[in-house]
Amino acid sequence: MTDKKALFKPELLHWHVLHVIANHEKKVALHLSSRSVEHYLPLYAERSRWSDRTVTLERPLFPGYVFVRFSLETRLPVISTPGVLKILGNKGAEIVDCTEVERIREGLANGYVLRPHTSISTGTRVRVCRGIFEGMEGDVAELRRNCSVIIRLSSVEHYFSLEVDRGDLEVLGKTVAAAVKQPHCFQPQVRQYRAV
Repeated sequence: MTDKKALFKPELLHWHVLHVIANHEKKVALHLSSRSVEHYLPLYAERSRWSDRTVTLERPLFPGYVFVRFSLETRLPVISTPGVLKILGNKGAEIVDCTEVERIREGLANGYVLRPHTSISTGTRVRVCRGIFEGMEGDVAELRRNCSVIIRLSSVEHYFSLEVDRGDLEVLGKTVAAAVKQPHCFQPQVRQYRAV
């Protein structure tokens, strides 16, 4: 007769998070497979234009991270996997509940559009990465579907707001102050001229 307590391993109820070398998530997943370690690497499909064609690429939903489940006895083979930097957290802080991982897995399998997202909050210093305003820097003033970014006009103490898709922003630094000071909006002066 098998002892049920011997089969029950609480550490297998949760997922641990491996921090891996950037752009090595798939390689780490292959190594974990060859070591028979249960792992999950959530991937999403993204269309990308190359110079000669458009391709669909599978990218990690959480760049730099892979979920794993293992017992304490198999910790060494996990941490010694090529490409693994460390197991996140300490003393249980690194675990992720099974239901969270299962929701992500089901969401992707059922066609939900899940995409990685940087943490942007009001007051975050950002740079615009695409479009006509590419390279301009500003502070996030408001968060909606798109971000409203306050940009300072160079060499003049005037500002304007720009609504930008969050995917077109690069986070430059930590959040400044609790809220962005609302500068005066740039209002061009209208002058009327009379014919002489």
